[in-house]
Formats: sequence, C-alpha cells, structure tokens
Amino acid sequence: MNKNLDLSVVVPVFNERDNIVPLIDEIVTALKGVVTYEIIYVNDGSSDDTLDVLIEKQKSCPQLRIMKHANSCGQSYAVRTGVKNATAPWIATLDGDGQNIPADIPNLYNKAISADPKDKVWLIAGWRKKRDDSWLKLKSSKYANAIRSWMLKDKTPDTGCGLKVFRRDIFVDLPNFNHMHRYLPALYQRAGGKVENVEVSHRAREMGVSKYGFWDRATVGISDLFGVSWLIRRGKRPEVTEVNNNNDQ
Repeated sequence: MNKNLDLSVVVPVFNERDNIVPLIDEIVTALKGVVTYEIIYVNDGSSDDTLDVLIEKQKSCPQLRIMKHANSCGQSYAVRTGVKNATAPWIATLDGDGQNIPADIPNLYNKAISADPKDKVWLIAGWRKKRDDSWLKLKSSKYANAIRSWMLKDKTPDTGCGLKVFRRDIFVDLPNFNHMHRYLPALYQRAGGKVENVEVSHRAREMGVSKYGFWDRATVGISDLFGVSWLIRRGKRPEVTEVNNNNDQ
C-alpha cells in the first residue's frame, strides 16, 4: 500500500474510446488539491482503440495507470483487477461511459473518512435519485432494484450506480464472481460493515453505446441473485483476538 495516496480511482472500460479523455480530465479537475490520488483504467479487452487513447493520454496525465485484459472478462473482473492493483486504502469507482460525474467523488470520500471507525461505514454508495436515462432503462432498473432489495434486504436504493467509495482491504476479501459489482452493498454488509447511500448527479450518455440491454437490467442475473442470497445466509463473522503468552522479560 502507498500511504502517500488517499484514493485510487478505478474505471473499467470496454469500447469507450470517445469518453476516455473528457472523463479523465474531469477526474483530475475534481480531485486536484483535494486528495492525493491515482487513476486506474482497466481496459477490458476492447475491440476499438480505447487502449491507444489511454496510452496517449498517459503522456499528459502522470496519475494515470493502465491495466488491460487480453480478452473481455466483464465489468466485475475489470473492477477487481483495478482494486487489486490499487495502492491507496480507499477506492472510488465510476463507470467509463461518462454518466457518473467525478465532481461527486470528494463528497463521497469525505463521508467515508469522516465516519467514526467504530461505526464500520465501509462503503458509500452513490444514489442516482434523478437519472437522465430513457423510460425503458429507468423502468428496467427500478424492477431490478426492487427484486434485489426484496431478496437481499440490503437497504440500498440504487446498487447499479457505478459511483462508489469503499475500503480496499475489505473488497479484496469479498467473494469473487461475475457481476459481483452489482451486489457490493450486500457483500459489505455480509462482511460486517455498514453502507451509506448518498445522492449523486447523473447525466445522459453523450458518446458510445450502452453495454447493457433491457433484459440485463430486468432479470438482474437471477442465478447471481440466488447465489448472493445463499452467501448471506451462510456467512459467518468470527471475532478474532490475538493471544500472546510470551512471559519473557
């Protein structure tokens, strides 16, 4: 871990070449003079020139680190790659499509670090209370969130929001599976932590195309949902203390 950094910003991308430069510029503007940070982009096997754009941008952005997957493994694995390679104790994630607004990151980060450690607030989840999306996308997400909330009781109104701030050390111990990024609040609660939901801004996608369709949102990965429900029921949190019987004086 790099104790000189406050925050690692992790951005998974797949075929987002037109959103790379403006989003990075926004992140730099939002965090300049606020925290010490790094930006980790994970190129998840893009078939366009996303990687070339990242490499070119790195020349003018020393905070930018680039990880790449040889083949597309999905958003969850891209997020995990970024977090595993991050060096700061706190992680901020946001989607690479430009719909999350980096200016919201400092507020979420300050909420996280100002919480009393005894309260175990380990994740601050963005809540897109006013979404700038199509009617179909809004309806399908509402349906998916309702099913998930009913099954997992995670008390999180918007787990689909890519903008989150959370403790890195907790994340690396979480169960790893495809689509796990959709269930981070439930998984952090299963680990013994608390989640706070903070309203964030949202805007329409201006460039590129969405990687998720109606059925991706509406069905919310039924098998994954039952799997996470099983993990929550079977999870245990042992209380561990160190015993030291060294009587040498």
